[in-house]
Amino acid sequence: MYHRFNENKYPSTNIKIDVFYEHIKLIKDLNYHFLNLKDFIENFDKAKKTKKILITIDDGFLSFYENAWPFLKKNKIPFILFVSTEPVGKNGYMTWEQIKEIEKENFAAIGHHSHSHEYLIDKSNSEFISDIEKANKLFLKNIGYVPNIFSYPFGEYSEFMRNYISKNFDFAFGQHSGVIDLNKEKFELPRFPINEKYGKLDRFKSIINTYPLQYKKILPLEKKLNKENNPPNFQVEFFIEQQNIQNISCFSNEGDIWEKSNIKINNNILTIKFREPFKPRRGRINCSLNDNGKWRWFGTQFVIKEN
Repeated sequence: MYHRFNENKYPSTNIKIDVFYEHIKLIKDLNYHFLNLKDFIENFDKAKKTKKILITIDDGFLSFYENAWPFLKKNKIPFILFVSTEPVGKNGYMTWEQIKEIEKENFAAIGHHSHSHEYLIDKSNSEFISDIEKANKLFLKNIGYVPNIFSYPFGEYSEFMRNYISKNFDFAFGQHSGVIDLNKEKFELPRFPINEKYGKLDRFKSIINTYPLQYKKILPLEKKLNKENNPPNFQVEFFIEQQNIQNISCFSNEGDIWEKSNIKINNNILTIKFREPFKPRRGRINCSLNDNGKWRWFGTQFVIKEN
C-alpha cells in the first residue's frame, strides 16, 4: 500500500520515486507477477500455487498522478487506486478528469475510500453511512458506477462498519500487515504499508518473500476498543494442518511499547495475555512463523478510544 510519491515532507506516507522503481524492478527480478483486480476477484476463493503482487494506492494524491502514474501506464502494471471523493480537485489531489483517465485503462482499477477520509470510526453509525452514501453519489456522477471494493480510512473499522461494508461491497482492505490467502476475511484484508521508513529495499524484499500465516478464526470480531474491552480477549484458531505451530512468535504494542507477546498455544489455538491495556490510538499485534524456512506472517490492528 502506497500513498504519496516524491512528497518528501510527508515521510510517513511518502515513497521516493526512485525507490518505487527499485521495488518494481525487484518484484520482476524475483519473477513475481502483478495481479489485476479482475483476476483477484475471480480467483479469490481458489487455491493458489504461485504468489502474486497486488499494488494499491490510497487517497488519490496529485503526486501519484504526476510521478508514479506515467511509469505504471508505460509498463502496464496493474494497481488499485482508492479514492476519497471529498478532496478530489483540491490542492494536492487529483481531479475527476485525471481519475477518469486512469479508470479507462484495463490494468487500472478505482476503489472506494469514503467521502471525507475522516476518522469515521469516531462518527456515529448514521454519520458513517451518510459519508459512504455521499461518496457513492459522486462516484456514480463522475465515473458512472460505484466501485465494488473498499479501503478503510486509516485502516480503522468497528464491527458495525465491517458489517455494513460487507453488505455493500465485494472486498475491503485494512492497513494491518499480512499476506492475503483464500482463508482471509474478505472485508478485513491485510496490506503491508510502504513509506520512507518501511520501504527500504531489504525490508521490501523480505515482505514480498513472506507467506501467509493462515488461520480459521480470529477473535474478538470487534476491533474498536474502549475501557470495557481493553485489553481484548485475543484468540487465533489455526488450521490443524498448520505445521511448526510451536515456532510462532508475536509482538504487540500494549502500553505503547513494542515487546514480545506473552503467548500460549493449546490445541491449535493461540491466546495472548496482554501486559496492560493498549493506549490510544492504535493497538497492533504481529505474528510470524518460521515454517521449514518459509516465513509466514499475519497482523491485526485495534482502534483504541479514550472512553
